[in-house]
Amino acid sequence: MAHVHHFTYGAFNPVAAFLLAFLGSFFGLLCTRRARDARTRSRRNRWLTIAAFAIGGGAIWLMHFAAMLGFDVPDSPVRYSIPMTVVSFAFAVVTVGIGLLVVGNGRRSLPKVAAAGLLTGIGVLAMHYSGMEGLHVAGVVHYNVMLVAASAVIAVVASTVALWFAVSVRGYGPTAAAAGIMAVAVCGMHYTGMAAMSVQLRPITEGDVKGLAPLAMIIPITLITAACVIGVALAALQAMTEEEFTDGAALPRGGVHAESVNAWSLKQASINANRRPATGARPSPRPVPLRSTPGGNGPVGS
Repeated sequence: MAHVHHFTYGAFNPVAAFLLAFLGSFFGLLCTRRARDARTRSRRNRWLTIAAFAIGGGAIWLMHFAAMLGFDVPDSPVRYSIPMTVVSFAFAVVTVGIGLLVVGNGRRSLPKVAAAGLLTGIGVLAMHYSGMEGLHVAGVVHYNVMLVAASAVIAVVASTVALWFAVSVRGYGPTAAAAGIMAVAVCGMHYTGMAAMSVQLRPITEGDVKGLAPLAMIIPITLITAACVIGVALAALQAMTEEEFTDGAALPRGGVHAESVNAWSLKQASINANRRPATGARPSPRPVPLRSTPGGNGPVGS
């Protein structure tokens, strides 16, 4: 078996992976809190979709590949397949999104959270091992069954806890604590899965290992991170703006904007009132025709 390094750059990779997992979980939990306060199903689903990208794309997928940058096999080149990398991203976002939609709509219950956690945990495992399937080395990758099973248990438990936090936690302090627990669980699952692998080298040349070099992965990871952050921020701002101006019955929620809307409404109402003819008002009298008296003393009213 070949010697394998998981921390090529020291503490940089695990620290960066933990921070990505924490930030993604934190923003995702904030979005799920907004989803619980939403007054319509469409708004709720929009917030849950944003949370799926924050948790699945940021806290799980980006954490995975940030940690993978520290993986190295000194006796073999290490390359990554772009198609499998994209597939692993889809697994993470879609399964987390399904789990959030299941627990975010309807009455909260432990069996429903457990079922959604199982589904999401399977998706997280699919993300991890499909990403590992895209890892190419000059040899064959083997896995320890017991450690793979341990990573599966961690993934399911972490997903269930994350979904329970998504429908329960409130306040910035508890949300930050929950995000920290989720980050530890996600990182623990990743490194447990990585500890399960071993590499048996074969006599092949470096040109036979196809794919993208690990450091070149920084570019797509950075671009995807920026796209996710900008997309999540814009979607959240749009949703917050719409909810600020409309509150279920299309009325302003409050604050400075609501005051300006109320002022505009009063002004418009005044204009409309001035334009509208008064109903029930006494008609103006008709002019009285004048006539002359027989004596020629001038006109008198009839």
